[in-house]
Amino acid sequence: MNWLRQANSEPLWKDEFPVHASEERYVTRRQLAKFLVLTSLGMFAGNVWLLLRSLLSRKPHFPEMAVLRAGDLPVGGVKLFGYPTGKDRCILVRTAEEGYVAYSQKCTHLSCAVYYSKEHNRLECPCHEGYFSVEDGSVVQGPPPRPLLRVILQNRQGELIAVGMKG
Repeated sequence: MNWLRQANSEPLWKDEFPVHASEERYVTRRQLAKFLVLTSLGMFAGNVWLLLRSLLSRKPHFPEMAVLRAGDLPVGGVKLFGYPTGKDRCILVRTAEEGYVAYSQKCTHLSCAVYYSKEHNRLECPCHEGYFSVEDGSVVQGPPPRPLLRVILQNRQGELIAVGMKG
């Protein structure tokens, strides 16, 4: 008779390990707290890593480079050059008799090459119709989010020298 009672009742392991399947799909407070603590620790470690990386990164080095003799370009003329490396394309525009400006030729929207439009006196990006001021490189119209990087020029005895960049 004892074996008949066992056949009709629940197995013995269910008495020893009370598991309720209906409650297993819910997250307990302990599990939620553990998840939140581990996630917070992961985010904290990531922020510490970013901080250390930014503190240990080196500042960019801008070599001095001769770009042009001061009188070789007519007013409204343009010269393309590479600065700080040959792969980084830049554009120099002579705006007046004694006025020269140079910018990175890379648009701040999607990195298309900008060119100088003499009739509109602005730098234009043909990809998405972004326009920049020649005087300061600021965005005049279009989707670019930031002004162009400006090449810092110095006139040394009639020679235009690129000495750095600023954004």
